[in-house]
Amino acid sequence: VQLQASGGGLVQAGGSLRLSCTDSRRTFSNNGVGWFRQAPGKEREFVAAISWRGDRTLYGDAVTGRFTISRDNAKNTVALEMNSLKPEDTAVYYCAAARSPFGSRDGADYRYWGKGTLVTVSS
Repeated sequence: VQLQASGGGLVQAGGSLRLSCTDSRRTFSNNGVGWFRQAPGKEREFVAAISWRGDRTLYGDAVTGRFTISRDNAKNTVALEMNSLKPEDTAVYYCAAARSPFGSRDGADYRYWGKGTLVTVSS
């Protein structure tokens, strides 16, 4: 599994961004996938996770109702749709493939991590 997150950028508060996570080796279709973020000076935070079939999703409290995670295994992609963005959403966002077919809130349950993509939300 070799993951790459993309789609970050600068957006105004209230705006939207769509992040994508792809596996260049096309092998994570059997893994749960999660998104985490880390803001400067803060600990890594769970954002969202999705099961291998896409039928189970989890969200962090800070993003519930604003972010949506989805996956297309045929395209080997997991997306994170982010709406109603706030300045406090500013962080580097990482995608990760879980050790199991199901995602979780615990970063220790993830085996493979991609390089992050920076999201900056201006006020």
